[in-house]
Amino acid sequence: MSREGAVIPEITTVPPSPEHHLQRHRNLENRHQSSLSSSMLPAFGKVVSEDAAELKRFVVDPYDRRYRVWQTFLVVLVAYSSWSSPFELAFRRMSTSKLMYIDLVVDAFFLVDIILTFFVAYLDKQTYLLVDDHKKIAGRYITHLWFPMDVASTLPFQVIYRIFTGKMQHGLVFGILNLLRLWRLWRVSELFSRLEKDIRFSYFWTRLCKLLCVTLFAVHTTGCLYFCLAAYYTNAEETWIGSVVPEFQDANVWLAYTYSMYWAIVTLSTTGYGDLHAVNTGEKVFSILYMLFNIGLTAYIIGNMTTLVVHMSVQTYAMRDAIDNILHYARKKRLPEGLKEQMIAHVTLKSRTAELQQGVLEYLPKAIRAGIAQHLFCSIVENSYLFKGVSEDFIIQLVTEMKAEYYPPKVEIVINNEIPTDFYIIVSGSVEVLTKRNGTEQVLSSLESPSMFGEVGVIFNIPQPFTIRTKRLTQVIRATHNHLMQLVQLHAEDGTIIFSNFHEEKSLSQNEDKTSLRNFTEIDTFDVSPITVILHGHHPEAIGKEGDGGKLAHVPDSVEELLLLAEKKLGKKGHKIVMIDGSQVEDTGVLRDKDHLYII
Repeated sequence: MSREGAVIPEITTVPPSPEHHLQRHRNLENRHQSSLSSSMLPAFGKVVSEDAAELKRFVVDPYDRRYRVWQTFLVVLVAYSSWSSPFELAFRRMSTSKLMYIDLVVDAFFLVDIILTFFVAYLDKQTYLLVDDHKKIAGRYITHLWFPMDVASTLPFQVIYRIFTGKMQHGLVFGILNLLRLWRLWRVSELFSRLEKDIRFSYFWTRLCKLLCVTLFAVHTTGCLYFCLAAYYTNAEETWIGSVVPEFQDANVWLAYTYSMYWAIVTLSTTGYGDLHAVNTGEKVFSILYMLFNIGLTAYIIGNMTTLVVHMSVQTYAMRDAIDNILHYARKKRLPEGLKEQMIAHVTLKSRTAELQQGVLEYLPKAIRAGIAQHLFCSIVENSYLFKGVSEDFIIQLVTEMKAEYYPPKVEIVINNEIPTDFYIIVSGSVEVLTKRNGTEQVLSSLESPSMFGEVGVIFNIPQPFTIRTKRLTQVIRATHNHLMQLVQLHAEDGTIIFSNFHEEKSLSQNEDKTSLRNFTEIDTFDVSPITVILHGHHPEAIGKEGDGGKLAHVPDSVEELLLLAEKKLGKKGHKIVMIDGSQVEDTGVLRDKDHLYII
């Protein structure tokens, strides 16, 4: 659903070559595949057209590639802010040096981002659709904590103070206010969260890099705060660094920073050489708190490393392992690149939509699962042409066994001449109906919600006459051939309505499209296959005694005709027909495919 950005066409006098069109087509397919790695999926049952992805003018798509690049650039600036803010608090001289001008440039970029945020669409958590109304976007941003904190972390307090007073100050108050820039660290957390789900990056190394960043930030911040205690203490000689370097306030800044990092790392690693230690009460209290914090930090690091080494994030690892197997299989079998991309896209999409399908429902009671299926699928099934006018009981029994599925773009759902096991109803997205004539693939039509496909093969019990391929991300619900046939046998009147709807739709297709007429003419040469049963010439209680394997036969219209057929097949005359449970058959309409019948 990600909106493609507007592209300004290049002015050229040279017509594009066929290779140019082919490359452009491949790029579009790659965009479809890469869009599946986005964190946005439409809510199931929500019919979304292609035009719905188009946002209003002057509204930025948060999933647009260019906006993602801008956010990544801001993360680099956040890394600088997370280093400079504690550093300038501890080393006051640096707050009015060249770093101040760098801070102003960085703050300017974040000011631009604040303005840009008023034009960025957001994802509605209830409908999973992008909201592009300017008033709603602005209202949501201003009423949340983000806006005041973004402004507070961007204001250059020292420069503002200098403008109003004409004096440059670098006291403790301004250093503490500069720590508000650490609010921007949430961007780093979001970046790592996105990278952990991106199959282009190793999950192990991404997680390891995150742990390293957390450790370095903790060491840097703690070392700067510890030096700050010494820098603002009344008696410089009675501090942890003053006892070693008496003139530390006039010493080189980087020398003092080295001492601070040395103390922080030695304390974090619990080495404790003793050459740098707390002297006054404030430093001792800070050291105690830091060591208590180290207990939690160490547990966090060890716990995460254990998870990485032992489990490697079970669900993500399972998906990535499946992709690796696909790549290995594709290389070994020398599959074409397009087919390999389809396989990867299918596995990725299946993993991401598992919680939308059986992953959640399998733990629920059958009654609740049936209620969920009725809520999601009843209206969709009722609007499909094949089931218009059928009874409510038929619809409820049908949707109870239906399954929800997602399919990525350019994937074949039904293949020509395959066995008709299922039929499908489109919830959203679109598919192409394809056939082959004289060795050439032809597109017969395109189908969108609430159209169906696969029902031709299911109704006539013949190999599927068409190939069905998705054009874009498509949601479907699937029902099996056996389940539909069982319901038709139980609800004879509804079965008549279904066949009537089918023939009516076929007639409309014949009038509208000659190509469809030719294909339906081919289908008309097939008869609806009768039910096949297995006949036995003995009583059900005699199973195993006579070693009778049975004879296959098609069910005729009446019991009398079935007895005559059994006499021809088995060579003995019978007077009644019973089932395996001993119940007598009085009407052939109740028989199902592959039933065992015993002639007595």
